Amino acid sequence: MEKEQGPKHLPGAVAVVGGGSWGTALANLLAEKSIPVSLWVFEEDLCEEMRKTKENTLYLPGVQLSSLLQPDNNLGEVLAGKRIILMAVPSHVYRHVAMQMLEFLKGPVVLVSATKGIENESLKTMSGIWHEIVPESINWDYAVLSGPSFAREVVQKAPTAVTVASVSKDIAEEVQKLFSTEYFRVYTSTDVIGVELGGALKNIIALAAGIVDGLGLGYNTRAALMTRGLAEMSRLGTSMGADPLTFLGLAGVGDLVLTCTGDLSRNRTVGFKLGQGKKLSEILAEMRMVAEGVKTTRSVYHLARQKEIDMPICEQMYRILYEDLPPEKALASLMQRELKHEVDTFFG
Repeated sequence: MEKEQGPKHLPGAVAVVGGGSWGTALANLLAEKSIPVSLWVFEEDLCEEMRKTKENTLYLPGVQLSSLLQPDNNLGEVLAGKRIILMAVPSHVYRHVAMQMLEFLKGPVVLVSATKGIENESLKTMSGIWHEIVPESINWDYAVLSGPSFAREVVQKAPTAVTVASVSKDIAEEVQKLFSTEYFRVYTSTDVIGVELGGALKNIIALAAGIVDGLGLGYNTRAALMTRGLAEMSRLGTSMGADPLTFLGLAGVGDLVLTCTGDLSRNRTVGFKLGQGKKLSEILAEMRMVAEGVKTTRSVYHLARQKEIDMPICEQMYRILYEDLPPEKALASLMQRELKHEVDTFFG
């Protein structure tokens, strides 16, 4: 069947790399603003189905997509002629996909990342991967989009607020205007590492929050966990040069609250089932979408040890996920730690 031809190379067209729920939601948001969008979909059969039905039945079933959203399985075609490229692939394949993209980046380009994670092998955030692999010959800028935003609620046009960060104020404001709508409000920041870490670290705390709920421990326990989790996020973040105020904003406490309490949270769901006694391998085998916190826990455990940052919740989550520590023992270990002064533990 001949491919449906879309306005892929028109000035102002945007490329979105990653046809999961979040990539599809953001691509559709832009398309509904009358911006031509090329969406790279890895699964060839899903791509073909999306062309025919204008629906992503695998990741966003029941949502009718804009006619200006053009799914494509050819990465080169998707990227050709695009200045703004949004990345929304899982963190564990981010480097692989980014390496494939390099031959098609003809600069100047703006790479916008909507991925929340830290690479296991290098312990780098997504900006760190780009800085490592992009050759000096390519003129590029980077921005990261993060905040409390379930894809399902965004396509339903529920009022949502997020943050976009770039070291360039002009780039941050350009991306802000590109994505802002009457229901999707975008704030700007220059704290790239803080916004990236907030989006990655909150997933680990959400796993723990799910365990708390799965064990039926109540609201006191969850509130304590979230607050002390925020302290751990702040400690690691400030040690890596982040602005501590970032963790009090949308990419920090905002995303933390959403992911730890929302039923649409994949990470909380994994934790909930762990709390009920299910094995991690069984839980992951049942899921179609990625729970980023599972892999990020491994990265953060090693990153914290490398930097000598005290992160007891993240450490216990690592032991639950990768050493089969029973959640009840992890909780006991956390509660019986040496008593401390609260405020000193946020940044020290």
